[in-house]
This record gives sequence, structure tokens and C-alpha cells, in this order.
Amino acid sequence: MFFINDGTPLALDYTKNEYKGSALNERVAAFWVYMNDCMSKQYSMDRELKAGKATPERQKELEAELKRLDNESNEVIYKFYRDNRDNVLPAVIGLEYFYSFDYDHLKEFCDPATAYFNHPAMMQAKSKLAGLEKRRNGLTFHDLTMQDMDGKTVKLSQWVGQGQYVLVDFWASWCGPCRREMPTVVEAYNRYHASKGFNVVGVSFDDKLDRWKDGVKQLGMAWPQMSDLKGWKCAANEVYGVSSIPSNVLVDPQGKIVASDLRGKELLNKLKEIYGE
Repeated sequence: MFFINDGTPLALDYTKNEYKGSALNERVAAFWVYMNDCMSKQYSMDRELKAGKATPERQKELEAELKRLDNESNEVIYKFYRDNRDNVLPAVIGLEYFYSFDYDHLKEFCDPATAYFNHPAMMQAKSKLAGLEKRRNGLTFHDLTMQDMDGKTVKLSQWVGQGQYVLVDFWASWCGPCRREMPTVVEAYNRYHASKGFNVVGVSFDDKLDRWKDGVKQLGMAWPQMSDLKGWKCAANEVYGVSSIPSNVLVDPQGKIVASDLRGKELLNKLKEIYGE
């Protein structure tokens, strides 16, 4: 909970988590009321799903409602920053949400014509946009030259742009979120590699060879791997603007980037859209 000090008297009620005062602060309050309610509903449904006791029908119902709420909340967020281009509210609110923005929405959010563009809180959003510029849809993939786990020099172009869809997956063995995400990537690979030719190339941000090898084995990653073992100084950091992991780009058979940062079911849904099953 936060408020804007714009010189207008403000009435705070911490028991109800609300406040009244200037028009700007009442906009903030209304936004948080909606978002808190939405997150509460999502948390409750997610907990029910993870309990594993829902019938197949109930599971589909919960998944559909979660997707609906996710789409609805995203639209509320986008509308909020569009309606407040003439003040600083989006810069402060954006700190909570811009990480989930795709390229087009982040570019709109970081519009130099807005009143909040030069606010110090926009620094991270601008940095992320600069990274996404390097892996946005429609760009031809950038080649990388690294080593495989046997020390042999390999190029990304050995697999990418060779007539099949390829997910270039940026990860590291020490990255908890990467490890949690990997079962979905394994599922996608197992589902579409043999039947459709879909491939994955792992680009590791590891700096220790043994840990990299152990991570690949532990996580069941049967696809090609490459790394320069430079940690955050990995060449992919500069070439693809990858400043946080897990991250990825999906490249089409001709070598064009068609999606980036597909997480969880987003990846499976995208591949289902491509392959029709």
C-alpha cells in the first residue's frame, strides 16, 4: 500500500486498507482494491489446483477462470497506465508489473511522451525494453559460438534456421526458477521433437562445467547444450539482452524470432497453436 504526496490532505484507514484524498490517490486506491481482490481469487484457485483433488471437469473450470482473470487483470493494468500518461502513477505501479509485459506493451509503457518517462523508477523498465529490443518478434536470430559439454566449439546456427522450430533456452543449473520451469520444457520437447522436429538448444549461464553437466543430467535435458562458462558475462547477455533467467526465444524454421520468454503453459499453448495438436 502506498500513496502519492501531492499536497492534498489524505484520510487513511489501515483497518480497511483504503484511503481517500486527491483524485490521484483515489485512482491508486481503486486500482489496488481490484488487484488485491483478483490476486486473492487467483491464489485460492491455484491452491485448489495444487491440492490435486479437483475432478477433471473442475480442473478445466479452474484453469479457464484463472486464464480469464489473468487476461482481465492485464487489461486493467494496461488501461491504468494509458489513463495516467499525464502523471507519475504508472512509474510507481509499473515497478510491480512491468516484468510481465511483452515487447509491445513495454514499449508503449516506456513512451518518452509520457509525464512519468524520466522518473527514476523507470530505469529498470527501460533496461528491460532495451533487452527485448534485441529479441523481439520478427528479428532474425543472432548466432552464438560457444562450447558443448565436451569442450567442442559449436554454433547456434547448427540447429537454428535449419527448417524446424527451435526454442533457444537461456538457463543455469544454479537458477531455482529455471529448474522449476524445466519440466515444462522437457514436456514440450518430448511431445514434439520426434513427431514434429521441434528442438531445444540450451544456452547455459553457468560458470562451472561440473555443475552445468550435473544440472543437465538431473533435469533430463536431452537436447543440445552450449555455454561459454562465463556466468552473467555470457555472450547471450549482450547479444540477446538477457539480464534475467529463465528466458527464451522461439525461432521459426527460417530463423525468425516468433516469440520470447514463454513460460509454463504459454510455451505448450504456443506449440499447440503451431503444430495444431
